[in-house]
Amino acid sequence: MRILPRLSGWIAARRAAAIERAATRTRARTPAKIVAVTGSSAKTTTVALLAHILEPIGRVRCQVDFNDRRAIVKALTRVGRSVDFLVVEAAAGRKGDLAATSAILRPDVAIVTMVALEHKSVYRDVEGVAAEKSQLAAAVRAHGVAILNGDDPLAAAMAAQTNARVVHFGRREGNDYRALDARAVFPERLQFTLAWRGGILPLRTRFVAEHFWLPAAAAAAAALELGVAPDTVADRLASFEPFLDRCGAADIPGGPHFIVDTAKAPWHSVKLAFDVLASATAPRKRIVLGHISDSSSNDRTYRNAYRMARAVADEVIFVGDHAHRSKASQNDYDTGRFQNFVTAEQVASYIRATTLPGEVILLKGSVGQHLERIALAWMHEVRCWVPACGHRKGCIECGRYGESFDWHKGRRRRHRVRRFLSGLVGKARPRATRG
Repeated sequence: MRILPRLSGWIAARRAAAIERAATRTRARTPAKIVAVTGSSAKTTTVALLAHILEPIGRVRCQVDFNDRRAIVKALTRVGRSVDFLVVEAAAGRKGDLAATSAILRPDVAIVTMVALEHKSVYRDVEGVAAEKSQLAAAVRAHGVAILNGDDPLAAAMAAQTNARVVHFGRREGNDYRALDARAVFPERLQFTLAWRGGILPLRTRFVAEHFWLPAAAAAAAALELGVAPDTVADRLASFEPFLDRCGAADIPGGPHFIVDTAKAPWHSVKLAFDVLASATAPRKRIVLGHISDSSSNDRTYRNAYRMARAVADEVIFVGDHAHRSKASQNDYDTGRFQNFVTAEQVASYIRATTLPGEVILLKGSVGQHLERIALAWMHEVRCWVPACGHRKGCIECGRYGESFDWHKGRRRRHRVRRFLSGLVGKARPRATRG
């Protein structure tokens, strides 16, 4: 019984090594400009937005969400000679991973969005996170450019670790690209002005939150550095549709407005999400709060989260098993100011029974709870309500929320079997020879 797992692991390791060798060869001969983005937040949006901006001037391949070493290496092997830009998201989940990935990528452009404490069990402190992410800036080719968040001291300090040209972006004076007068008051969308050596560029977006100035400015700066015309940058920024589960808005006709921020929930992102609700104009505001990343047993984190949520919302709804950590008062329980439920399905039923037209409801929690289903249930029939399905991606990307969990669990099992069998066949297949 133990032979099959060992054989499967051996096959996977050999396959991964072969793919990395192929990726290294591809990198050596590809004419494509490679852009890599890392940071504790805003990576996915920056990558998708930059790829969208670059499309008018060349063929673009984009790799988002699946951002570990294996996924990035596979993306690199698929770059053909007709591709002009490869834009990838580079994550740091384990120590050393980003250094190994960066050594293969050797990007022409590296973007560091910000540094904050994430994966606390791995890196322990924010300096450890910065040390890992700095590997990407250090790997930029000599003729390339490192684009760093100048408002973030840890990101800005990475300039000393690269031989490439460095430009900084941010809101403060001294940055090469400055985001000025950023404003977003829901339901109004984000707009700001980008100032740089080339002049002043007014930018309008479809983002609902002010803090999205960061990925917008980072993507715009990279595009301008890559030679995209300013007018094209502005037009493409204005037409980009944000991801729904990354602080996106779902407006239900005759119903509530949902702000969905369920792709991830590190502590530093919680206040940003609450700020969106605080500035919104609505007849009622509610917050649905799930698990906060790296804080499964931290009473203080959930207590502080509740205090902040209560200050900006008329009602706070906890989902999961952390309600007791909120330290909500008995009066908040009695008056309905505080609610708690075990599952997302229970919350969805409660909101549908108590909704107020035009109210704004913020959904905030880590991806494992899939709180986005609460909003999806207003637009589609949701049949998959299992509390924990084990998927690393959200329901929107999965797309199977309209089927029961048992149905797509069986589909996943069949997929794993096929992958294992194809590995065996691939290993047994004779190597092709040149005649």
